[in-house]
Amino acid sequence: MNKPTLSILAAAVLLPAMLGAQTPDITGSWQGTLANGGRELRIIAKIFKDDGALKGLFYSIDQGPGGLATGTMTLQGSAFTFTIPGLGGTYQGTLSPDGNAITGTWAQGSTPAPLNLVRATPQTAWAIPEPPPPPKAMAANANPSFEVATVKPSRPDFQGRGVVVRGRQFNILNYTLGNMLAVAYGIHERQIVNAPTWLTSDRFDITGTPDGEGQPSLDQWRVMLQKLLADRFKLAFHREKRELSVYAIIIGKTGNHKLTKSEGNPNGPPTLYFRGHGNLPARNATMAEFAGAMQNAVLDRPVIDQTGITGRYDFTLTWTPDEFQYANDPPRPPAPETNPAPGLFTAIQDQLGLKLETTKAPAEVFVIDKADKPSEN
Repeated sequence: MNKPTLSILAAAVLLPAMLGAQTPDITGSWQGTLANGGRELRIIAKIFKDDGALKGLFYSIDQGPGGLATGTMTLQGSAFTFTIPGLGGTYQGTLSPDGNAITGTWAQGSTPAPLNLVRATPQTAWAIPEPPPPPKAMAANANPSFEVATVKPSRPDFQGRGVVVRGRQFNILNYTLGNMLAVAYGIHERQIVNAPTWLTSDRFDITGTPDGEGQPSLDQWRVMLQKLLADRFKLAFHREKRELSVYAIIIGKTGNHKLTKSEGNPNGPPTLYFRGHGNLPARNATMAEFAGAMQNAVLDRPVIDQTGITGRYDFTLTWTPDEFQYANDPPRPPAPETNPAPGLFTAIQDQLGLKLETTKAPAEVFVIDKADKPSEN
C-alpha cells in the first residue's frame, strides 16, 4: 500500500480546521449594563440577519421601551462592531472563544464607557417594557390654536437652539422671528424680504400647548405657530415668486443611500436637534424634514429634496462647518483635532450616500408688510 503523500496528509489535517473556522452565529438576544453618570443602565441588543447581513435593535430598558435600529454591524474574526445612527454612537467589542460573551466599549461623542454583553437565555433574559399606547391623533380636520403659550426673550448666554415637541407641549428655544417664520412655513430666511433688522437678531423662547384633544400632526403644529406669530408678533406678509440660488439634495454617485430605516411612528414628528455645530442626530426624519433642518440652521440658501427617497430614517451627520455655515449662530473657532470631521459636502456623501449640489430654481418669497416685537405674556 502506498503511503499518503504530504499534500494529502496536510489536507486531511487542514480541512476539518477550516470547516470549524466558520463565522460564529451571534444572532439572538444579548444584554449588559452601561454606566451613565453614576447610574447603571440595562442594555439589550437583539441581533438578527436581514438578506445575509447582520442587523440589530438596541434597547436601553431603564430609559424606555423603544428600540433603536443599528447601522453598520460587522463580525470579523472575534472583532464585533456596530453603530447607532440615531444616537451618533459606536460599539466595539471582542467575542469570547465560546461565543457567549462580548467585551467592549460604547462611545457616544467623546465619552466612551465599558459595555460588556452576555448572550441571554429564556431564563436570564430581561423583559423589555411594553410601550405605552400611541397617543390619540388630533382630528385631521381640526384647526388648532395654542390654548396656552408663553413668549419671552432668550437668555443672552444660552447655548444651542432648536424646536422640541414633548407630548402635547411645543417648545422653541433661542430662535429669531426669522427662524420661527422659516419653521412655520418651511422656508429659508433668504426667502424673507423687507424684514426689520431685529427679525434676524432678537431671540425668543416659546412654550405652548394646543387646544382641542389629541396629538397634533406636524402640519397642525405649524398652523398653531403661524397663528401665534400673527397674534403675538403682529406678523403680516404677502408672497411673490422669484428665482433663487438653492442647494439640492440628491442621491450620491453610487445610486444607493446609507440611511437606516426608522422603527419610529411613521406618522409621528421627527427629532432633528443639533448637538453643537456640525453634529446632527436625526430620528424618524424624512428627507424633506432633513432638508428643512439644514436650510433653517446651517446653510446660506434654501435646500430642496430631490432624492426621491420616501419614508422615515435614523442617521447622524457629523462634519466640520466652514465660515459660510451657521450664519445666525457662528461657531467658535474649533480646538485642533487629530482627526477632524470632513466638510459638509464630503460628510453628506460619505456618511449618508447623498450629495449636496448648487442650482437655481423658482422659489416663493415672503414680503414682510408688518412685524412687531411681541407683547408681554
